[in-house]
Amino acid sequence: MIPRPKHLSRRRFLTWLGGASLLPLLPGVPAGANPAGILTRPIPSSGEAIPVIGMGTWLTFDVGENRARRDDRTQVLRTFFEHGGQLVDSSPMYGSAEAVLGHALEQIPSPSLFSATKVWTWGQRAGESEMERSRRLWGVERFDLMQVHNLLDWEAHQETLVRYKQEGRIRYLGMTTSHGRRHDTLERIMLGHDLDFVQFTYNMLDREAEDRLLPLARERGIAVIINRPFQRGGLFRRVEGRPLPGWGAEIGCETWAQAFLKFIVSHPAVTCAIPATTRVEHMIQNMGAAYGALPDEALRRRMLADFAVA
Repeated sequence: MIPRPKHLSRRRFLTWLGGASLLPLLPGVPAGANPAGILTRPIPSSGEAIPVIGMGTWLTFDVGENRARRDDRTQVLRTFFEHGGQLVDSSPMYGSAEAVLGHALEQIPSPSLFSATKVWTWGQRAGESEMERSRRLWGVERFDLMQVHNLLDWEAHQETLVRYKQEGRIRYLGMTTSHGRRHDTLERIMLGHDLDFVQFTYNMLDREAEDRLLPLARERGIAVIINRPFQRGGLFRRVEGRPLPGWGAEIGCETWAQAFLKFIVSHPAVTCAIPATTRVEHMIQNMGAAYGALPDEALRRRMLADFAVA
């Protein structure tokens, strides 16, 4: 008897069982939950390993009730799982994204899902209501990770998340910020509280986190999720029309997207990066960064030098 993962409802688990035997027959998907050889990093607070490439849903999954777009996003999510993906990140802030995710998971419930969302409201009671609504929208029994979005009323929500974790209602708790904002506040929280995860921006253009947040996360044993890995397309505009330099082949990169992601996840403090996309072919490219070699420190410097002259 295959045990039912705790995040899957009984109905979704039975749906998954009906199609699970077909997974090894799909292109690029070997037997088992994940393709062999995917790069993972441990969550310091538990030792649980997760793939270095996850999936974000900001903007991309906010498609409302549009049937065609919902079907497209379902295919994107399906491709993510087929290529070994696990961590999916969302938020109530992202419009209809959580509802669209729930719709997609109805079609392709996956036992490998690592569900990560956020609380984004004022007040402890309102936060509890919002988190319950998110749980229903996703259709999961509990979230793997609940984060305070952009530190909004973080003290009230931190108290709730600590209690939820003790009660088994979530597995991990964390704090997020983006745009390079609120780093001072996040640093103080990391120093004064027990966190499993933090989430912030880091990429070849936005490297402020290298100075304090990334070293502190490593010192404190906190997992790091990186958002905005492409700076909303800013990195691609910087290299438009330029071929990937020869070092790309050294680390198994065929595209700039893979190079940008491998630069991020090669930092020893980074646990996972969460690029977002609306296209299956881009998802395949993104997941390619979760395989093969990662750049060492010397190659990271070469990558930055080549990018600087772009």
